[in-house]
Amino acid sequence: MIESFLQAMSRTANSVCVVTTDGIGGKAGVTVSAMTSVSAEGPNPSLLICVHGRSRTCEAIQINRRFCANLLSESQAAISESFAGRTGKTGEDKFDCAEWTTGATGCPVLVGHLAAFDCRLVHSIKVGSHHIFVGEVLDVDVAASGRPLIHHARAYAAARPLEGTGGKGDD
Repeated sequence: MIESFLQAMSRTANSVCVVTTDGIGGKAGVTVSAMTSVSAEGPNPSLLICVHGRSRTCEAIQINRRFCANLLSESQAAISESFAGRTGKTGEDKFDCAEWTTGATGCPVLVGHLAAFDCRLVHSIKVGSHHIFVGEVLDVDVAASGRPLIHHARAYAAARPLEGTGGKGDD
């Protein structure tokens, strides 16, 4: 069942984010493909991310009570690799792969992102091996153009508009 589940999930196409945090729990970051909006209602919109419970970033988000979801563009696969732990860099050294600024919450915000959602943690739910973090979005920054980095079939891909659908996409 688990292998079938993992194989079926590899058929999905997900955008790639680097989730970062900083504060008394330390500076940390991790690559995730599970990020989505929860609600645009109320005083602030909300989104959720899923982070493996054994990740240093999971613990840091719980302590810092804030995170930034940095949506990567199709040219930023190397940044994803660094924060996925595939380059040999660990801890704060993972941040050496890119340029950063500081968001409204104090979290690292990737310079050159496709979009960045700076959030205050409002809910945390442990489900199996992962924590679902729901953040109240306090600040959003959106790039003027670009296409998202996609993870599909256990590899990176680029999103392209389908011909005949009327969408022109971002160039």
